[in-house]
Amino acid sequence: THQDRLEAAAQRDHRAIGKEQKLFMMHRWAPGSGFILPHGLRMVNTIMATIRQKYAKYGFDEVSTPLMFNSQMWEMSGHWENYRDDMFTISADAISSKQPTQSCCDHHAVEPDTDNAPVFGLKPMNCPGHCLIFASDQRSYKDLPIRYADFSPLHRNEIAGALSGLTRVRKFHQDDGHIFCARNQVEGEIENCLSLISEMYKMFGFVSYEFALSTRPENYMGEIAEWDEAEAALKDALNNSGRRWVINKGDGAFYGPKIDVRVQDALGRKHQTATIQLDFQLPQRFQLKYNGSDGQWHRPVMIHRAVLGSMERMLAILIEHWGGKWPFWINPRQAIVIPTTTAVSAKRLTDRAHEIRDMLANDKNPESVDSHRFFVDIDVSGNTLNRAVREAQLAQYSFILVVGEKELESGTVDVRQRQGGRIGVKTIAEVKAMFQDLVETYQ
Repeated sequence: THQDRLEAAAQRDHRAIGKEQKLFMMHRWAPGSGFILPHGLRMVNTIMATIRQKYAKYGFDEVSTPLMFNSQMWEMSGHWENYRDDMFTISADAISSKQPTQSCCDHHAVEPDTDNAPVFGLKPMNCPGHCLIFASDQRSYKDLPIRYADFSPLHRNEIAGALSGLTRVRKFHQDDGHIFCARNQVEGEIENCLSLISEMYKMFGFVSYEFALSTRPENYMGEIAEWDEAEAALKDALNNSGRRWVINKGDGAFYGPKIDVRVQDALGRKHQTATIQLDFQLPQRFQLKYNGSDGQWHRPVMIHRAVLGSMERMLAILIEHWGGKWPFWINPRQAIVIPTTTAVSAKRLTDRAHEIRDMLANDKNPESVDSHRFFVDIDVSGNTLNRAVREAQLAQYSFILVVGEKELESGTVDVRQRQGGRIGVKTIAEVKAMFQDLVETYQ
């Protein structure tokens, strides 16, 4: 029933689980900007490392671009006209000192020129900055496609009433990417983007998702023939993907058609996440060009793409999708070592617990070839074994490694699972191999 669904959603609310598992926090002095806490950042870093592996496979070069740009750039890109209300703007007057400025190396104080102070905009997206990189060098058809990826923080001025946990924020990070290519490369690049999305979503346990093609709106820019060609390329790529897709007629952006991806979580709710957007307008506005095989200058096509979208929002979706019961590969609490409490060997058992943790976390030798680090903690509460195990299960540790007198003598651990199953006695090498296999298979 609807009531059951509401109750299930409330139990999985990312704000409650995020607080309980110490993943993130919010503060009234930074509305719409999340604090990602140590365990939450473990997850974000794991996700980013996985994305970077995919970037290497799919030929993306990572760049980092400035957080704010002069309003002249936003005027050139069209954002000042179409998006300014959603941007944070800063006047150089506001950030200039009222006192004469003087650096450590200057002998002459300089009065700030506040009358002609330029206005800057915090970037809400990375595309104009990537256009500046493309335009900074002469490009040939042999260089194409050029693929840039960027994790720089973005800011959008969401109204205070719309802010909610990590799902609606003002500051966020996006797995943002832009591809500059020739027209005859568009379809192949779109197919690669769809393939990248499928690979990533499979890892995150999203088996149900759909593609939607948004076509030419009434307020479109450019030529109809250009739009028809772009939409045909997107349709062909979608047909070749083998997945179901629908058309959102007239729902494209003014500068090009796009593919949106909606994933369905464990509660059956749909979330719009990935986007693939064709753009003929920004290359035109920034006068981007490359030298073709015919010796003539040509305008590249730009493809905007994000696989996960906002990392903060994706973290919220994943929390609610899994209900805080993380698969091992992304769990910020992968294992906990519990030394049994016996007065006779308490210190020896505690020392051994630290040794086991160091071997699995690989903290002492991070440069070793076998340098996969696992997130392993030690229970130092001194609770009875039963209580310590129960608390570890409630804290959602994937594995519980018990070390007692027997395990101390044999150099082993007694391995238990979060859901209560008992795997049995294993050596540290066997545990490490088991963990490694789970990470490599995204379980």
